[in-house]
Amino acid sequence: MKTPLIGICRHRLTTDGQGVTTLVAFHGCPLRCRYCLNEQCHRTDGVWQQMDAQQILDEVMIDDLYFKATNGGVTFGGGEPLLRSDEIVAFCQLKPDDWHIAIETSLNVDIRHLQAVAPYIDHYIIDVKDMNPDIYSRYTSVDNSQVIANLRWLIAHVYAQKITIRLPHIPDYNTPADIAKSRTQLESMGFTIFDSFEYVIR
Repeated sequence: MKTPLIGICRHRLTTDGQGVTTLVAFHGCPLRCRYCLNEQCHRTDGVWQQMDAQQILDEVMIDDLYFKATNGGVTFGGGEPLLRSDEIVAFCQLKPDDWHIAIETSLNVDIRHLQAVAPYIDHYIIDVKDMNPDIYSRYTSVDNSQVIANLRWLIAHVYAQKITIRLPHIPDYNTPADIAKSRTQLESMGFTIFDSFEYVIR
């Protein structure tokens, strides 16, 4: 089955995974974030190409030597890549065994998608936004109860060192105190690796 993509970005270094990585970005997202970095993931004219798992593999195989030399690989992003869990599983079943696979996700999807890809993911980069449900819903226009449920499943089934939690400062939506509260809540759940930064408003 062919899947809509918003792009494939090569030769990324330490930005979304270890070593040299190629970002495979899927179209579609359940969130409507106020400062969305990839608005084309929502637009019908935002599709770059439609590819199946084999075609994606053929496209990224050009960088196999870079992946092997740096312990790098492919990072799935978007949009929301977990909405394409079937395609990710199909790709991972075809790829070379020594590629490192990462995923950048909001985690706001049905848990079945997370459970499907979990055996294949080496590292998770999770943009939690904020753990406060009011802040989250104001910023994304959706509820974060599914995110919290999926975080609990992850910490129960996946080694914590495989998970990076992103806690951004979102101007006009949260404060440093809000971020500290989110971090405390996540640490109490068992998460240990955090990435804090500030969204840049365009």
